[in-house]
Amino acid sequence: MVNLFKKVHENKLRVLMLQGPVGPFFANLAHDLRAVGGKLHKINFHGGDWLFYPSNATNFRRPMHEWSGFLERFLITNQIDLILLFGDCRPQHLVARDMSIKLGITLGVFEEGYARPDYITLENYGVNAHSEIPQDPNFYIGKTDHVPCVERIGPPFFYAMVWAMLYNSAATLLKPFFYHYRHHRNLSIFDGICWLRSFWRKQIYKISERFIQDFLIKKNSGNFYIVPLQVGNDTQIHSHSRFGSVQEFILEVMVSFSSHSPSGTLLVIKQHPLERGYSNHGEFIEAKARELNILERVVYCHDQHLPTLLKHAKGCVVINSTVGMSAISQGLAVKCLGDAIYNMPRLTFQGELDDFWKASGQPDLNLYKAFHSFVINKTQINGNYYRRLPVPNIRSGVLWK
Repeated sequence: MVNLFKKVHENKLRVLMLQGPVGPFFANLAHDLRAVGGKLHKINFHGGDWLFYPSNATNFRRPMHEWSGFLERFLITNQIDLILLFGDCRPQHLVARDMSIKLGITLGVFEEGYARPDYITLENYGVNAHSEIPQDPNFYIGKTDHVPCVERIGPPFFYAMVWAMLYNSAATLLKPFFYHYRHHRNLSIFDGICWLRSFWRKQIYKISERFIQDFLIKKNSGNFYIVPLQVGNDTQIHSHSRFGSVQEFILEVMVSFSSHSPSGTLLVIKQHPLERGYSNHGEFIEAKARELNILERVVYCHDQHLPTLLKHAKGCVVINSTVGMSAISQGLAVKCLGDAIYNMPRLTFQGELDDFWKASGQPDLNLYKAFHSFVINKTQINGNYYRRLPVPNIRSGVLWK
């Protein structure tokens, strides 16, 4: 983030913001970039965007097929030097990515942190399959850098819930004004019900699943594989993997596990916490486990402490979740089935999933240390999208809140 502010300050950059994270993050960032000399522009696409950035912005209300021409004219007319956006796979942002390459404009992509929960990502041109992070292990030889001290970030659930409810409500109510807009996932004024249901389910699972953690770490330590699920409508699945849905991923893992895993081992499928209020895969998993005759070997859970589970697991299977990096840091064998920046030889298992269950190889922790420090220093910002980030004081070189 310091580099971003320095570049804007030193070059008086003209910056265009497209869609940002849910909430006021982009509005706050725009204010801070103006304070160091940047000239800011913003394009809104629907009511949620407008709610958190209502003034000094352009509202794009045309059909999608006009977006490319509109954007090119906007970039040229306003002499834009830098485009900032959140999520590189949204339809509008895919066009922006191509246009930035065509016109030679720098593109900065914000995304959830590669090293969660204490970081967010800011990377040039894209993440995962679009990332410029090298996936050649030889690149990291001798490159271990100092990792700066990390401020631990508190749980953002309350703010995430409030911003999401407001964002979705505004998008729904102002739909007539942004008639042509089509979101990359469902937007509903009733989204708040899902967040409330998530809170309620969390309390229920505290009771109904209270014995699972002890069952796994005290009675089955080293005898289970952990499968952390991702948010169902996450573009990291639909755009950076071959899976059409989370359940398609679950089924492939269960089928392979049923035929090729060591007898007596368990498969622990853990729901993503942000998906708690939206979906429950329990019935699907139970039905498939019964069909595959592994019902007694499959555990589906929600709110167990994931770092503890990783310490006691035998292996980990992911699509491209950042949990994979956490698992590698624990010395755990990881099989990645999607496009992830850490999916490389000596860090993850490179063979077929069917062979993974009996593989004994462990990740190269020296390589991981070098890779992790490179990723932190080049792409990560300590913070989250639900609280204001520290802004560099360009003159003094220190940070002020």
